[in-house]
Amino acid sequence: MKTVYIVISVAQDGFYSAYCKDYPALFGSGETPSAAIEELRQTLALTKEEGKEAAAFYPDWLDGEYEFVTCWNVPDLMSYYAGIITPTALGRLANIHPKQVWAYMHGMSRPRKAQIVKMETALHKLGQELINTTFL
Repeated sequence: MKTVYIVISVAQDGFYSAYCKDYPALFGSGETPSAAIEELRQTLALTKEEGKEAAAFYPDWLDGEYEFVTCWNVPDLMSYYAGIITPTALGRLANIHPKQVWAYMHGMSRPRKAQIVKMETALHKLGQELINTTFL
């Protein structure tokens, strides 16, 4: 199964775009990340339907099975989840000073790879804990 990395970004007008990291000619846009990904899925379906002969660009993995992995940059993710994931909360989860997370969120500085890994790991751990949570 092919892993297709989908990059989510936010434009100045607030619209979201979703494009294949390795195949930027395949993209979608919308008012939410989900809408942008859905439009990307429609683009892929249309590309597959038209076939290799008619499509300007046709990656071979379209004929097989593939899965999407969503990629964000730190400021866009933090902006989208503002009020849910705060710099203080993410800093606490990732063991990074909240002022540093705030600087990442506002584009004042770019996180090093090690900081990105710490934030990703913390968010994945939180997500897994939430998936395994139920209420009585």
